[in-house]
Amino acid sequence: MIVFRRVSQWYGKHPALRELSFAVHPGEVVALVGPNGSGKTTSLKAAAGLLRPTSGEVLLGKEELPAHLPASRRTISFLPQRVSFPGALTGKEVVEFYRRLRSSPPGRGGEVLKLAALNGASGRMVSTYSGGMVQRLGLAVAALPEAEVLLLDEPTASLDAPGMQAMRALITGAREKGSAVLFTSHQLEDVRQLADRVLILVGGNLSAELTHRELESRLARNGSLRLELDRCPAELLARVEALAAAPGWDGRFLAVRGSPEERARVVEAVRVTGVELRGLSSTEGGLESLYRELGVDA
Repeated sequence: MIVFRRVSQWYGKHPALRELSFAVHPGEVVALVGPNGSGKTTSLKAAAGLLRPTSGEVLLGKEELPAHLPASRRTISFLPQRVSFPGALTGKEVVEFYRRLRSSPPGRGGEVLKLAALNGASGRMVSTYSGGMVQRLGLAVAALPEAEVLLLDEPTASLDAPGMQAMRALITGAREKGSAVLFTSHQLEDVRQLADRVLILVGGNLSAELTHRELESRLARNGSLRLELDRCPAELLARVEALAAAPGWDGRFLAVRGSPEERARVVEAVRVTGVELRGLSSTEGGLESLYRELGVDA
């Protein structure tokens, strides 16, 4: 369980979080998204007990312990956005150190190294690792405890394909074991594949809370269509205005936004007029389109 109760964080006169309230339940995966500087990392640091909010509180685990208390650390596993380990140690030695620190079973180190696809490099010094391999080692360390709460800050940063698979396996496994998972991401596919709910932060405020189905619906209706035409008569533009949102004609391209069905109707409307269709491109909505819908410059 992760509970934010009216959490605010100020850095001098700058508010990083404003009265943030939400909960992540056991067995639930929640994605925290938003433009740069929206408060995502600050939120995870508050949940990890790395900072004590200016006001409000974060509660963790079945006992809902305040995140800043040392006792609450036993309930969490936290992967920061940028991880680093001593370069003179091997990957296996790093995992063994944290295994003992977290009192995980002796065989757990080998399991997480396999999960992170690091078996081939586990005997090498960390100083020889690429950025993606270091991130995969961080995933292995994060997977060591069977924690009630899993916190991941941009977990796909620098990851290659095996690392992405490892990250998704970590999150899926945590959900199946009943952990509450909160992660931040700029990658839409990670959010779509993994999150049960999506929280959108803008300027430290919780601007929207969407279920997976609601997210897909928002993305669908925020798709864009761009048609290259030889001309766009006034009657065609009027018809398009009735079919889709925000049509625009610049003398060469007709652009509209809308769902796949709305975009298909616009293409058909163009075809029946006899106007020459010289080319088209269609793009599904992304996180940036959601931010624009909320009036934010992403």
